Amino acid sequence: MIFTETKLKGAFVIEIDKIIDERGFFGRAWCEREMKQFGLNTNIKQTNVSFNTKKGTLRGMHYQVSPFQETKLVSCSRGGIYDVIIDLRMDSPTYKQWIGLELNQNNYKMLYIPEGFAHGFITLEDNTEIHYLMTEFYNPEAGRITRWDDTAFNIKWPIKPLLMSEKDRNAPDYKYLNQD
Repeated sequence: MIFTETKLKGAFVIEIDKIIDERGFFGRAWCEREMKQFGLNTNIKQTNVSFNTKKGTLRGMHYQVSPFQETKLVSCSRGGIYDVIIDLRMDSPTYKQWIGLELNQNNYKMLYIPEGFAHGFITLEDNTEIHYLMTEFYNPEAGRITRWDDTAFNIKWPIKPLLMSEKDRNAPDYKYLNQD
């Protein structure tokens, strides 16, 4: 596995270190030992799948507050997404900064998202499937959401959203009090 820390401390792009031959390739998509070498949380409690039928589907920006903060490892097994995370750790030097990257069925990249980050994505193709490894169980009472187009972050989405849930469409702007 190849680990590249992003400008947001603790967030990593992880790539499969491919062993290639005439059959294709083989590589690890998960290794507890390697993850721990980088100080990453390996306490997986839940795996989720998100299937999205339409290009332009936006989901986000979601997070959970303490004591149910979660770490996520996100990958795209079919189609493609533009995946975005926002650092909401108030004590972080990159507080309120964001990054976005393309995850798709061909690049085999994964995004490691530590606790204290909001997460969302927009689909770049029809019939896109995303997998999440989660270190915490979903807790609706701890769930929070902030607007995908909040001027507090100025996220540059590559395409215009065409489909989103009512919850995401009506999400509040981010405020300090959202941190609870």
